[in-house]
Amino acid sequence: MEQTGHTIFEFLRHWGYWGMLPLMIIEGPVVTIVAAMLASLGAFAWPMVLFFSVLGDVVGDVILFLLGRRFGMKFVHGFGRYMGITESLVLKMERYFRKHGGKTIFAVKSTTGLCWATFVAAGIAGMDFGKFVKFSILGGIVWSGFLVAMGYFYGYLWREVSNYIDWVGWIIGVVAVLTYVFITFFKKRESRTITENFE
Repeated sequence: MEQTGHTIFEFLRHWGYWGMLPLMIIEGPVVTIVAAMLASLGAFAWPMVLFFSVLGDVVGDVILFLLGRRFGMKFVHGFGRYMGITESLVLKMERYFRKHGGKTIFAVKSTTGLCWATFVAAGIAGMDFGKFVKFSILGGIVWSGFLVAMGYFYGYLWREVSNYIDWVGWIIGVVAVLTYVFITFFKKRESRTITENFE
């Protein structure tokens, strides 16, 4: 994570907003935190970081949704099995999405961040595309907003305290990494809970 964060830091510093969106699609949470830290140091405007974070996240969701819709069960029996998607899960979700599709997407986005199995299965189950995008955006605003706030806060600490202690940046960096690891563990656990409870 630390090496990844450093690479992203250098990439964003060189390419600025032009390089932000593609990175947000590929690795949204890490890029959002790093970009928000840079925003607190004056390199970016935090509203733009939030905008690109939500946009990149939604674009990634739509790609997964369309893969599920385009290839259906072929995707499940092929590459989908490596993503933890099973035919029985999709059949359960198909019934569930008809009643609670929007709420499911919002819950997954706002509490667990990324849950690719859910988005692919939503496409396979035939969830309304407009509804999918709507709740993906709403959930993304909550999730990305949290990540931006966290990154901005750590960047603020780095900026203020580093004036007095040279090595404090390393401590803040480690704390940021540990926070991200904890959040990643939590969101994966919540993702499994949500998908396992489909009825």
